[in-house]
Amino acid sequence: MIRLTKEFSFEMAHTLAGYDGPCREIHGHSYRLFVTVRGVPVRDPQSPKYGMVMDFGDLKHIVGRLIVERYDHALVLRETPENHAALEAMRGTYTKIIVTPYQPTCENMVEDFARAIAAELPAGVELFSVKLHETATSFAEWYASDNL
Repeated sequence: MIRLTKEFSFEMAHTLAGYDGPCREIHGHSYRLFVTVRGVPVRDPQSPKYGMVMDFGDLKHIVGRLIVERYDHALVLRETPENHAALEAMRGTYTKIIVTPYQPTCENMVEDFARAIAAELPAGVELFSVKLHETATSFAEWYASDNL
């Protein structure tokens, strides 16, 4: 069993509705995302993927499509009755606004990202962990073994 990790980065703004600190204001982060998968390398010498658990390019495509392209330079907000009018006003000017049913904390986003990525992995490859850095020194981690 071998683990592979690929790192991704994106810029994203968010606000934490109802929060009792400065993060209730719109602000941004330079996120770093580490996705680790595990599996047994392909043993068929005739396969173009011989010796690989998964092609790094395939992992890049999956995470790029599901996470990076969607969230890079986006504003992420939790849908609440209080922010409905502000959302409608912003949508007239800005196109990359993502509304979530959850508070867009690092913890909730890493769980959401893990669920989306796991559903897209090829047969024989499992999601092992996802780590999302919100800042250089603050991150949340999701491990499959903790979520059985």
